[in-house]
Amino acid sequence: MKKDEQAKIARRKNILYIYIAMTTTMISSFNSKALNCVLWNTPKFSSPPPNLFSSTKRRRLQQIRKKKAHDQATVSSLISSTAVYQTTTLPVELTALVTVRKSLKLSIQDMMLHWFGNHDHFSHHKEKEKCLVLQLVSTETEAESTKPKLSNEAILDWSKDLNLNLILGAGKTSYEVQFEVDPKFGMPGAITVSNKYEKELYLDSINVEGVVHIGCNSWIQPDKDSSEKRIFFSTKAYLPDETPAGLKELREMELRQLRGDGTGLRLPSDRTYDYDTYNDIGNPDAGIEYIRSTLGGNTHPHPRRCRTGRPPTSTDDNMESPENEFKRIYVPRDEEFEEAKQGALDVGKLKGILRHIIPTLTIIASRDSNVFKGYVDTNCLYSTDMSLPKILNKVQEFLKFDPPKLISGLISCCLPDEEFGRQAIAGVNPMSIQKLTVFPPVSKLDPSIYSPQESALKEEHIIGHLNGMSIQQALEENKLFILDYHDIFLPYLDQINALDDRRAYGTRTILFLTPLGTLKPISIELSFPPTNSDSPSKQVLTPPVDFTTNWLWQIGKAHVSSNDACAHQLIHHWLRTHACMEPLIIAAHRQLSVMHPIYKLLNPHMRYTLKINALARQFLINAGGVIESNFTAGKYCMEMSCAAYRDWWRFDLEGLPADLLRRGMAVPDSTQVHGIRLNCRPGTMSQSI
Repeated sequence: MKKDEQAKIARRKNILYIYIAMTTTMISSFNSKALNCVLWNTPKFSSPPPNLFSSTKRRRLQQIRKKKAHDQATVSSLISSTAVYQTTTLPVELTALVTVRKSLKLSIQDMMLHWFGNHDHFSHHKEKEKCLVLQLVSTETEAESTKPKLSNEAILDWSKDLNLNLILGAGKTSYEVQFEVDPKFGMPGAITVSNKYEKELYLDSINVEGVVHIGCNSWIQPDKDSSEKRIFFSTKAYLPDETPAGLKELREMELRQLRGDGTGLRLPSDRTYDYDTYNDIGNPDAGIEYIRSTLGGNTHPHPRRCRTGRPPTSTDDNMESPENEFKRIYVPRDEEFEEAKQGALDVGKLKGILRHIIPTLTIIASRDSNVFKGYVDTNCLYSTDMSLPKILNKVQEFLKFDPPKLISGLISCCLPDEEFGRQAIAGVNPMSIQKLTVFPPVSKLDPSIYSPQESALKEEHIIGHLNGMSIQQALEENKLFILDYHDIFLPYLDQINALDDRRAYGTRTILFLTPLGTLKPISIELSFPPTNSDSPSKQVLTPPVDFTTNWLWQIGKAHVSSNDACAHQLIHHWLRTHACMEPLIIAAHRQLSVMHPIYKLLNPHMRYTLKINALARQFLINAGGVIESNFTAGKYCMEMSCAAYRDWWRFDLEGLPADLLRRGMAVPDSTQVHGIRLNCRPGTMSQSI
């Protein structure tokens, strides 16, 4: 008898647990009002029949569970679970938090409209016409078709105090929006947005019931400029074959919007990512001296840029007319600098202008050549005793700058050999140095045009600087390294040296890794194209032994530094960091949905690159721009960059450790944490600096 009673108690407990589980599941799937409507199929939200639970204890338990579910219901419980009971067509209400980031600056027109009692571009004096229209999209499709389930269109009107927030320069502002969805709507996976206001606005994010987050981070253009609805997806990542049925069509639609059709002039409000060659760095309409070759194609291979669609120049239909320097060159709207970033850039521009005032005024005052006579002239830019007329001295007091740390302790122009070696591996350009594998070095250029491939470097030039080692031993023990700019410069030297105030050689520099772990230059080869068979085209310099050879050695290092500066800017900086990334960024936007996991990994690293490159085409690499004006190669700078892209750049060797292994700066070593061992480590900075 006792066992039977225990069995009955056990059965009652099991039944109780089943009721609890059912109640918990149902309550976690519906909010309290929607729960009653769906379960009891009544037109109004009523309570369940009082006799559902026979015991008072169970009814009390149900009330506790219902209250807890009402307090903690989420969007996941509202729309993701399948209803257990027959549902009705009564809608379920979802709340979304829409975050908008307002401009940090207001135009004078906006401020005047506000002061005179008119609403600005976010107001709604025509309430039905000016608003933001949003519509949720489910990850599921309708049963009768392949179309995704949609919510009602929710209207977002700005509150009256929005004007005040704008005037005060407030940052982000959030607004609640109510959506009505079918109880079987499913999980929201995207949202469409339409801007009925007069001006663009920045949509930061949309959060549905604190569960579904949609990161927008985009400028929404008004309908008068772009009639297409904007599509934003939730932050959940999907591979193409894993995309929910309700989002597949929208995924393709978004990519079509970004690709464009390859025609027409691109407007500042556009979002089109398309390809074009660099046919806009010259300006033949300004004169013959501003004609430049198109970068891209068989003659001058070069990565593609973002297409702008500007009209051709008057004198050459194949060249795109350059943008006015006071007008922004096109990039997709979301690639523009944010206001804070643009402000920092403007400050940098101002500082750059100020830094050029004193040299410019000095030239005007002296009415002499604009060429610096020596290194002392450079130091005078940072000293307090520059000789200027009285009126210019007044200006100088406001334009003093701290000297760069690199030259703050140097009185002469001569970098010590130890510091020269340190900069080769730990300075501005550590990307050119490579391990010497063959001595003497051998050129890859055509010997019938550029003289014999063998270097003029001989054993006697370096053997005395190897600490008693033979050349073969030094090679085997990874003690010899090289900066080789011979092949990249030699084809252009005749043209470069024909320019005014430009003189250059193609250089090779051999460096030795000392027992102290520092690099030391032990020979420099200067080369230029042969003029005739009797005239030597190569000269080798070695560390000095007297006053005369000391100056020759310093001149040799100056030519190496000049080559190094060009290689750093034209190849390792512009080509590898900026130009080669642009077509990859364009391709990512054209081919990868924002839902793709690889896109999500790439996106933070692509930010601002297109805008920086556009500015470079406008001010840096253009004809007569900063690069041509300040680097040895002059108007041939970009052609040298193209040659490096054609002969040297490889996508599969750009990353680490592949680049280090290619240059022989590291070797595979499975005992090391990263699987490689460096062949050379930078020594400490020279004590004289």
